[in-house]
Amino acid sequence: MNSHSVNHQILKEYYGRVLSSTKDLKTNACCSDPGAMPVHVRDILKQIDPAITDRFYGCGSPIPSALEGCRVLDLGCGTGRDSYIIASLVGAQGYVIGIDMTDEQLGVARKHIPSMMEKFGFEQPNIDFRQGYIEDLQTPGIEDNSIDVVISNCVINLSPNKEEVFKEIFRVLKPGGELLFSDVFSGQRVPDPLKDDPVLMGECLSGALYIEDFRRMLTSLGYPDYRLLSAGPITIANQQVEQKIGNIDFQSLTVRAFKLDQLEDICEDYGQVAIYNGTLPEHPHFFQLDDHHRFINGKPMLVCGNTAAMVQDTRYGRHFTVHGSRNTHYGPFNCLPVVADNEPGCTTGACC
Repeated sequence: MNSHSVNHQILKEYYGRVLSSTKDLKTNACCSDPGAMPVHVRDILKQIDPAITDRFYGCGSPIPSALEGCRVLDLGCGTGRDSYIIASLVGAQGYVIGIDMTDEQLGVARKHIPSMMEKFGFEQPNIDFRQGYIEDLQTPGIEDNSIDVVISNCVINLSPNKEEVFKEIFRVLKPGGELLFSDVFSGQRVPDPLKDDPVLMGECLSGALYIEDFRRMLTSLGYPDYRLLSAGPITIANQQVEQKIGNIDFQSLTVRAFKLDQLEDICEDYGQVAIYNGTLPEHPHFFQLDDHHRFINGKPMLVCGNTAAMVQDTRYGRHFTVHGSRNTHYGPFNCLPVVADNEPGCTTGACC
């Protein structure tokens, strides 16, 4: 059995048998705060069967906007909490596929399809759950360029081969498609001896990506600009685990990236202006693209070429008006995040 198979077996055991609910977690790394969700998402969450939410492990709320009619893939769906929220948002004409490797988790997710479809008022299920590994999406039947949106909630850190995960994500995304995921990241590389610890692995710590290695990985795959939506420190709250981890700092980040082939590794100025039209029902006043791009309804905003592409050449395009093109270049674009006076500057992607 190779090291990747051993890793998968450890995690199947941890999430299938060791953990019977979120109360069994030894740290708060895989615990998301429902209060941090947008109001319209919290309203849907209230409809989700408790058996689903009790065994769901996540560290954020990777639920994007403009999902009506979309085909969405949830990587590491677990018992299906986020998958069902998305199913409600995509509507009867959309479709959600949840992928997970743990039979016990999938059993819970599948059992509740009839009751959840009844609650949502759908005559036919718009969701299915498939057994598989996120490093190999071909085996569960996910075709090239077939998915509008990929989401994941505190799962990619568990993968023993993260580069394969991201290759697969961008393979299955349609051109202009979106990846939105929440996960645990580290401020430094986790030492190899800690990576095989079953508890640290299951608690989403030992596999955390060093943020700069993540940036380099996406750049090597041809996607040099990702955007940060939210960030929060992780407090371990377990003395034994803290002693093992030492001084490594962890954060829960929610990250957005797009399958766009014209992205550049720094922000470039082409004199483009983007205007949010206020047409997303859940965002009548503004749309938050990332931590330093809040588009006010009707207000023109100077943007770099990458940002223009993100709001023009994706499914968000119908909600924006973009003036200008890339015909004339004016040099680097000053695209700084909104930070407090004494706060350090940008550590996100190209747009910093």
